[in-house]
Amino acid sequence: MTFDKIKLIYFCEFHINDYDNNIVFSANFVTSFITAVQNKEPNFNLNNSRLRLVSGTSNPKLAGEIASYLGIENVPLISKRFADGELYVQIQQSIRGCDVFLIQPTCAPVNDSLMELMIMVDACKRASARQITAVIPYFGYARADRKTSGRESITAKLTANLLEKSGVDRVLAMDLHSAQIQGYFDIPCDHIYGSPVLIDYLETLNLEEVVVVSPDVGGVARARAFAKLMNDAPLAIIDKRRAAHNIAESLTVIGEVKDKTAILIDDMIDTGGTICSGANLLKKEGAKRIFACASHPVFSPPSCERLSQKDLFEQVIVTNSIPVRAKDNFSQLKVLSVANMLGEAIWRIHEESSVSSMFR
Repeated sequence: MTFDKIKLIYFCEFHINDYDNNIVFSANFVTSFITAVQNKEPNFNLNNSRLRLVSGTSNPKLAGEIASYLGIENVPLISKRFADGELYVQIQQSIRGCDVFLIQPTCAPVNDSLMELMIMVDACKRASARQITAVIPYFGYARADRKTSGRESITAKLTANLLEKSGVDRVLAMDLHSAQIQGYFDIPCDHIYGSPVLIDYLETLNLEEVVVVSPDVGGVARARAFAKLMNDAPLAIIDKRRAAHNIAESLTVIGEVKDKTAILIDDMIDTGGTICSGANLLKKEGAKRIFACASHPVFSPPSCERLSQKDLFEQVIVTNSIPVRAKDNFSQLKVLSVANMLGEAIWRIHEESSVSSMFR
């Protein structure tokens, strides 16, 4: 396996407008927090391996990057629609006895992405795959992870049940909305984090007087873990009340942010209401610079208009767990690739080695 066309850098960054031409991969580097096991194997050769990658239609570019990291090609797949909207999927290569990894974030259109994933699972099961792993960089329907009032559905649990019943043997997910979702699966669920990729990039900016800010009380554990990786940076919390879904009102800041570089951290940015209202409050409290970080750029309207406001964010930093449409690009946006990290996790699962040790 050669990487002659691969340039080595310390993180994978690309701009939306130049996505197809300027994606840069690192052959041996995952993040400064993770050691790549697969490239240390003395006889590393996947030519005769039973590892197979299959990409759905949600994020084929990410799947291509993962395949490049592993030095293999994605299994050809036909995915099309009937006139009435029904999905049709066919695997174009034998996968009998293979360890198959299906790469499909269940992002918008969420229902189509989820249904396509389950159809892919069924196709692989009927093709006699040895093991089927659903690689879900973004797990949709995760926000309804518990009942907050009567007569509600817990869609995160329902989605887990659907995946299990379709025939998935294990799940690899990244930055679930809440860690408890792992317990909704009665099959192995490996949970990895995008924060090391974000932190590697932030360290290249040489930021001073950093304070990590949680945009709400529910994200304190995530922000605390992020702050620990940022050389034990101080922590601040925004006390917020939500009037309705996708509508948030920030009230007060708990912690010191005046004259500091504030890094707002969340698992996703949907409409941008929570993180933008938090940024406005930080600005009023005297924060010198404000950065927004999130693993999943859901970017539902009017998020881009909010995030691109002049003098609000210096940068909005996200990963490519969800493909960002060209129309959603704005000058402050930075997109980092998590392909190497997902590829490393896939390799470890295939080799039956530890995934959790990636983050120790």
